[in-house]
Amino acid sequence: MAHVEHVLSVLAVSDIKTANSWYSKLFGRAPDNNPMPNLIEWHVTDNGWVQVTEDRHRAGRSMLNLAVSDIQEGARELREMGLEPGEIIEANKGVRLCPLSDPDGNAIQIVGNFRVKY
Repeated sequence: MAHVEHVLSVLAVSDIKTANSWYSKLFGRAPDNNPMPNLIEWHVTDNGWVQVTEDRHRAGRSMLNLAVSDIQEGARELREMGLEPGEIIEANKGVRLCPLSDPDGNAIQIVGNFRVKY
């Protein structure tokens, strides 16, 4: 296999306009790219992208983990944006999780204390 240059996470939603508004709030900005009428993208790390696509048959069945530098601050910011994160829980080996769902029910976890090796 050729060298992987980018990683793209894909979330299926039922309505791209509603998703555009919600994910723009989550990421604090409009999409970075709109390559097709049913696809919008955010460039979230040097080589990591989140794609949101309108696919009514798969909507609400996607998962996304976003590792953040400070989960307490991240959860507070989400609340201030009008999003409704759940309670922060202790997972394992010091990792903390804060659940969030988009309007279709896609599962998003805000992850604190993420490490490359455990």
